Amino acid sequence: MERENFSVLDLEKHQTKDINDSHINGELAVVWRNWDNLINNPEMIYVNSVNPREIKGPHIHKKRTSYFYCISGKMVIIVRDGDGKYHEIDTDSSESKLICIPNQIAAAIVNPSDKISKILVMADIAWRPNDDEMINTEFHGYNWEKWKKE
Repeated sequence: MERENFSVLDLEKHQTKDINDSHINGELAVVWRNWDNLINNPEMIYVNSVNPREIKGPHIHKKRTSYFYCISGKMVIIVRDGDGKYHEIDTDSSESKLICIPNQIAAAIVNPSDKISKILVMADIAWRPNDDEMINTEFHGYNWEKWKKE
């Protein structure tokens, strides 16, 4: 799914097999290979944990483009596109989706579940403490109440 200001990429998945009898013992998802041209060479890779029913953001990165892949639990990335419209990208660790949020695009991460979510994040520019690269913002008119625990 390509959007004007962000993208959601379906990643390549492969079943893995047992070395003794070749039964299916799992799968692997290709998140980054240097020849795929899906991601510019990342300068930073980290795991972002989001506590149950919590929201990180929204904020804008001035220079950094970030790629998000849910490795455990659930996540919803809320994006405000260049026209001010909100998009909710819902995924979980059972899907192989890579979400790209380019620099200058506002986004937030929501964990809608009752368990901690872990998200693999790759960035084209490495974070440094006090680098003043991020701007906190508000999503006026967005319904944050729907993510609160009932």
